[in-house]
Amino acid sequence: MNSKLYVGNLAPTVSESDLRDLFSRAGTVTAVELMLDVVSGQSRGFGFVTMATPELAATALNEFHCQELGGRHITVTEARPPQEPKGLIGEGFELGHSPFRPNPPERKHRRRPSGSPRHGRRGQGR
Repeated sequence: MNSKLYVGNLAPTVSESDLRDLFSRAGTVTAVELMLDVVSGQSRGFGFVTMATPELAATALNEFHCQELGGRHITVTEARPPQEPKGLIGEGFELGHSPFRPNPPERKHRRRPSGSPRHGRRGQGR
C-alpha cells in the first residue's frame, strides 16, 4: 500500500491542522496538503495526507474512513499516482487538431451521372 492517502468530502471549514491532528492519532504524519480553489482560496473539499509508513497509512485508512470531521463523514482511500495531462504540445494541438473533437472526415466528391440536372428537379417540367 502507498503511504499517501486521499481524504475527500471535507467541509470548507476544515484546515490542514485539523487533518494533521486527526491523522496523527494513527501515527506519524509527514505531510498534509489541502487543495484550495485558486480564485477564492477556499477548500475544494479534498486533500492528501502522507503517513510515515505504508502500515500507518493502512491503519489510518481503516480507522478514519467514514469518520465525522467538520460535520461531514470523510472519505479516506489510497491516493492514486497523478496521470499525465493530455492535449498539450505533442498531442496534436500544434497542428490545430483537438483531442476532444475528432478530425473532420475526408470529403469525397461525388460525380453526378451524366444527363442529371445540376440542381435536382428545379426547372424541369415548366
